[in-house]
Amino acid sequence: MADDKKLTTRASDFSAWYNEVVLRAELADYSPVRGCMVIRPDGYGIWERMQRTLDDMFKATGHRNAYFPLFIPESFLHKEAQHVKGFAPETAVVTHGGGKKLEEPLVVRPTSETIIYAMFAKWVQSYRDLPLLINQWANVVRWEMRTRLFLRTLEFLWQEGHTAHATHDEAEEEARKILGLYRDFMEGWMAMPVVTGQKTEAEKFAGALRTYSCEAMMQDNKALQAGTSHNLGQNFAKAFDLKFQSESGDEEYAWNTSWGVSTRLVGGLVMTHGDDNGLRIPPLLAPTEVVIVPIWRKEEERSRVMEAADRVCRDISNWERRDPNALRVRVDTRENLKPGAKYYEWELRGVPIRMELGPRDLDANQGVLVRRDTRAKQSVSLDAIAEEIETVLETMQDDMLSAARDRREQNSHRGAVSYEQFKELMEGDGAFVYAGWCDGEKCEAQIKEETKATIRCLPDEEFRSAEAPSRCLLCNADATTEALWAKAY
Repeated sequence: MADDKKLTTRASDFSAWYNEVVLRAELADYSPVRGCMVIRPDGYGIWERMQRTLDDMFKATGHRNAYFPLFIPESFLHKEAQHVKGFAPETAVVTHGGGKKLEEPLVVRPTSETIIYAMFAKWVQSYRDLPLLINQWANVVRWEMRTRLFLRTLEFLWQEGHTAHATHDEAEEEARKILGLYRDFMEGWMAMPVVTGQKTEAEKFAGALRTYSCEAMMQDNKALQAGTSHNLGQNFAKAFDLKFQSESGDEEYAWNTSWGVSTRLVGGLVMTHGDDNGLRIPPLLAPTEVVIVPIWRKEEERSRVMEAADRVCRDISNWERRDPNALRVRVDTRENLKPGAKYYEWELRGVPIRMELGPRDLDANQGVLVRRDTRAKQSVSLDAIAEEIETVLETMQDDMLSAARDRREQNSHRGAVSYEQFKELMEGDGAFVYAGWCDGEKCEAQIKEETKATIRCLPDEEFRSAEAPSRCLLCNADATTEALWAKAY
């Protein structure tokens, strides 16, 4: 366990606080390879729960998992001009193998559109082969210059979905469906509210027709692009000769989508919910939902308390909860730490419920439950402990989403915001600013250069202001749309 020195506070240095929480809660550690990270068991446990949930959601919508090679022929990237331009600066290239120079260099995958659509071209001949709905869980490499644990590393884990369709409308429906699926996951499981919408031409994925994204506000009021879904049009189909014979007998190019989320979500979870005492994990994603801390002072009390803790642990684990999965509970049996030190550690690690169990509690046939999100305590009869824990966990899950949504709205600005006010906001505490935009790339670029803020998305209708802004934030010309502006990770 890491040292017990107090964490840097979020208010004093949010970046330092984030790094300390990730390291001291033992989610990840720095690798000997600069820019890479080692994901430790507690961090991987969160990712595993994310992965399992998303995998079930993908399969429920008809997608199947496959796996494609890590290495991509360099020539593949050059087949789609926008794609190679977008990814060339970030690629790692293998030039030698087996002690010999390769005839063609191999790119370590930064993303897999090229190699996947080359394979789709072999598998698709007829409209009967469509839609083709594939997902893969994999690692990718992007040679980033400035890295941060989970948020931006040279190598990271993700899922990337790739699909082929007979028409533009089917591909568009798929891209939007996955965006909604991501939002459901982020809000339902991560308790992290997001704004969904379309990216601008300057911000969209290299090679896409349209890109849609989920944008979440972190506690420093910066945006985190938490997931993206792309309608790729026919760009890659034409580059890789992905054709099919239509029902009318004509030969047509397929329409593709791609979409993905990554281990960046673990960083988003930390920055959305953590406090000055450490991590706070939404119950649905917590590797351990309940930790029982046995308490005794006299040696003769030890066996009674430990036996009771083990019995309560079994009872909770075997409880037939409303959630189909068993409650994830453990007993802290370590004898070299005082209860106070254990409390500190489990708070730092973000376990949703701590249960304190001592001789007096046993005499009263009760346990003391402590919520990690509010630190509120309540005594509960041991006869109803599992049912009460389930109720508390469900309440916590809802409360954490509500708290995050309230914080976002309190730090969102709508209506008439002048450019001077906007600059003050971006230079100060930051914010989500919903403002008019003339659809001009020059205004978008100038605002980015002067304030470091970008258009995170053109919000979907439900997120737009009740009264649409009429003037562009910068040039004051007629606004053609509303844009969500913020600084971002």
